[in-house]
Amino acid sequence: MSRVRIATAVATLSLVSGVSACGNGSGNGTDRDGAAGAGTNATPRAQAVQDAYRKTVAADGARMTVTSEAVAEGQKVTAYGDGVVDLENGASRMTVTSQGSRIEQRVVDGTLYQKPSGSQRAELPGGKSWMRVDLERLARSGSAGRTRASDPAEPIGYVKDVRAADVTRVGEETVDGTAVTRYRVKVPVSALAKGDAAQAAELSRQLGSATLPVDLWLDGQGRMRQERVRMSLKPLAQRAPGREDTRVTSTTVLKFSDFGTDVNVTPPPAADSADVTDRLLKSGTSTVRTG
Repeated sequence: MSRVRIATAVATLSLVSGVSACGNGSGNGTDRDGAAGAGTNATPRAQAVQDAYRKTVAADGARMTVTSEAVAEGQKVTAYGDGVVDLENGASRMTVTSQGSRIEQRVVDGTLYQKPSGSQRAELPGGKSWMRVDLERLARSGSAGRTRASDPAEPIGYVKDVRAADVTRVGEETVDGTAVTRYRVKVPVSALAKGDAAQAAELSRQLGSATLPVDLWLDGQGRMRQERVRMSLKPLAQRAPGREDTRVTSTTVLKFSDFGTDVNVTPPPAADSADVTDRLLKSGTSTVRTG
């Protein structure tokens, strides 16, 4: 492919960006039924999912892998990331491989840094080595429904305020040799839109639904060992006659292990990074050319 989405390289493929959803370790969310995460009104299955956010964040650091696949018009884009994440404040450090390109990536204080390789580096001005993206500015841009660069750990927070009616217990399984319990959750699109009604409405239009299917695998201590987010999206722009129903489908899988891992992530030197946030906002997409 001639273009690789930054969001794919980040390995989230989410439609709405924002600062880290796991940056609040309090776990005091309230679901739409009015039952707090630690309340008594939630069903056991909903309680388990609500508590999973709090227990996962309480583990501090962990090793994280992210695998993403997006398919559109018969073309497939894949990405694989491996690294560590501070589950409390959302800082992460990963190496991402996508479409033959290898990218070093960091997220610190709501800012995404990527160090591209090969021909991608030629697009950076002044011989700089890193791209810098302000995730909060992207979140405030109001460009509802556009694929954006985003925090790879963001999906952790999607499930912290779920309704009891939206949680199904699937059963017992194993993930990488660890016994887990699998749950299926219908996540409201408002959880992705961070309260932006326009973004939530556009995302609902593209999905054809007000909810997003998310699968969770929780270990014996109630922590997330695996999370899978699936999307099937209608196109943003009008297609040629006969292709109006073309959709983009994506699947993103996050895995967590080695809880308690020490994570120390620092931003690259300011003099060696170029801010590309304005370029993304002006273009209306989150893409960079790869040749």
